Amino acid sequence: MILEVAMLQVKPGLAGEFERNFQVASGIISKMKGYIHHELKRCMEDDHKYVLMVKWETLEDHTVGFRGSAEYQEWKSLLHHFYDPFPIVEHFEAI
Repeated sequence: MILEVAMLQVKPGLAGEFERNFQVASGIISKMKGYIHHELKRCMEDDHKYVLMVKWETLEDHTVGFRGSAEYQEWKSLLHHFYDPFPIVEHFEAI
């Protein structure tokens, strides 16, 4: 199992719309091969900052399977226009 982590900076004034779109996007990612679980958390000090954590069975389930899919194109159209700057996505493994 690996953990994908992304810090998301949502453009001012768009947090509500982002959260609504994320609910739709959640239905997309949750059906992907290798998907285990995800959580989106909003920062208490800055309500336009979020952290997204997604558990995948393998790194390739995310980087190849999901990112190479038609579903990812839908995910992008729902969410990517909200970010400034575009998030850095990192992957972590248990030690």
